[in-house]
Amino acid sequence: MNILGISAFYHDSAACLVRDGHVVAAAEQERFSRQKHDFRFPQDAVNYCLEEGGISPSDLDLVAFYDKPLLKFERLLETYLAYAPVGLRSFSAAIPLWARQKLHLPREINRSLGGHYKGRCIFPEHHESHAASAFFPSPFEEAAILTFDGVGEWATASYGVGRGNRIELTHELRFPHSLGLLYSAFTYFCGFKVNSGEYKLMGLAPYGEPRYKDMILSRLMDLKEDGSLRLDMSYFRYCEGLRMTGPKFAKLFGGPPRRPEARLTQREMDIAASVQAVTEEVVLRAARHVAAETGLRNLVMAGGCALNCVANGRILAEGIYEGLWIQPASSDAGGALGAALFAWHQLLDKPRRVEDGRDRQQGSLLGPAFTDGQVRSFLDHAGAVYHHYDDEDELLGELADQIASGKVVGHFHGRMEFGPRALGSRSILGDARSPKMQSIINRKIKFRESFRPFAPSVLREDACEWFTVRPNEDSPYMLLVAGVRPQKRLPEDDAQEGVRGIDRLLKVVRSSVPAVTHVDYSARIQTVDAERHGRYYRLLRRFKEKTGCPMLINTSFNVRGEPIVCTPEHAYRCFMATNMDVLALENYLLYKQEQPDAEEHEVDEYLAQFDLD
Repeated sequence: MNILGISAFYHDSAACLVRDGHVVAAAEQERFSRQKHDFRFPQDAVNYCLEEGGISPSDLDLVAFYDKPLLKFERLLETYLAYAPVGLRSFSAAIPLWARQKLHLPREINRSLGGHYKGRCIFPEHHESHAASAFFPSPFEEAAILTFDGVGEWATASYGVGRGNRIELTHELRFPHSLGLLYSAFTYFCGFKVNSGEYKLMGLAPYGEPRYKDMILSRLMDLKEDGSLRLDMSYFRYCEGLRMTGPKFAKLFGGPPRRPEARLTQREMDIAASVQAVTEEVVLRAARHVAAETGLRNLVMAGGCALNCVANGRILAEGIYEGLWIQPASSDAGGALGAALFAWHQLLDKPRRVEDGRDRQQGSLLGPAFTDGQVRSFLDHAGAVYHHYDDEDELLGELADQIASGKVVGHFHGRMEFGPRALGSRSILGDARSPKMQSIINRKIKFRESFRPFAPSVLREDACEWFTVRPNEDSPYMLLVAGVRPQKRLPEDDAQEGVRGIDRLLKVVRSSVPAVTHVDYSARIQTVDAERHGRYYRLLRRFKEKTGCPMLINTSFNVRGEPIVCTPEHAYRCFMATNMDVLALENYLLYKQEQPDAEEHEVDEYLAQFDLD
């Protein structure tokens, strides 16, 4: 039985194909359209899933959409009416799209399938889709479920339980009271883009002090012991549609919001630290409450807030649960996968098997792959200069040598990742031992702020030697933060005392792998194993053999403002448009200095404030 899952029209549109309970393919629309966080109907992603599954639209048995549009429309109308006439501009902009597409989803779905689908469309609730995406692929026979995001239909958070082939959500928090919207409001206030800049806010937090935490808890919100919260809406404007915060919010924090790409000040760093501390407090209280209420020792999570890897790490570190599994595509994209699995297990009552303690996400490597022949055809057409390797060991040895010598490598191999994290298939790699590599990749390759942290990909068997995780701890999806082991840290000297803000990055070397050690001695780790990661695992093994270091910097293969690359053409274009040194496209290596029209790319004025030189 073939089930197509779809998420669309709000954020991170995606499609997923499930066949007899097995996830065949999943991808975000942005990877094909090249529009970051593309919210439009995921036509290209749908086409890919059908092609990967070797089926036509008439072969589909069921289509599952990730939320209930009529219920969401009800919430929008009630909100607009409650705040009328304020919000008229936002209302006027939203209604045509609802009238044209969102209220006619069966028609839109059938149109996207060429009119050849005659089956049923089902619409689970938004947080049911999140919960299904968290529990059904997880390695647990039973688990507590916790979801947090901005808002679905009415719910903004929920909890319940999953057992066998069923989930049940028993409690929910409702709009406008939302942890996700609270975090997005601070993202907006600090000058970052809502629904994409939250990563920047989390990365900025360790450079500040949480001096606003108590004020947030006392003035902006009423936080209960169970993690539920109520916001004082007089400080916020998101119900009116166009802005996240209002004048009262600005007065409380000493001035207007930071203009996008203006110089960062200590205020923004302290605000980021404060809302991050509040977020962790909310998540920890909720996790404790759910553990007490359900009596279960495993937890699964999804929703946009589940991508806050610092909060996730706190749950694990405090021992609230024995096991924790987080959906790698926790945002709305993962709702497509959740909706399809919800239909298979919950609606059709099909069995779910948990046998080996491993999840069913397949490393989240669910996107397109390309053959050597396809790569060669493109490179010849582009006039690129390349070297082909028949021997994988020789190829990996050369890559390890290049990285160890300080070169930055674009790595393109196998199926593309589903979700926001690059996991080795569409990655930019560098030497974690280099004190300047974080700044080099951020500024000269990614063209983004140097304070943005990088994650280490580390051999699973070596992770506990370098980081504060248990032996053979799994973190294959880069969703947990752990501390660098004290024996791997470098002692602070007198010159470092009193260093604040971004200078803590620019002037302090903290460990023997400084490029992946954040200012608080933490790291967002990805464990790499042979079963999930194949050639990427073997590359790390070769690098360890040459250097003694079992890890690499791993960041997504893209530049600021663009989606992760999908095709060889995208990868080559990114390679040529940045100061990347080497490109590995399957079994082909390209060196920048050999390419026609290769040039050095300058860093813009905004990024110059983060210069290490």
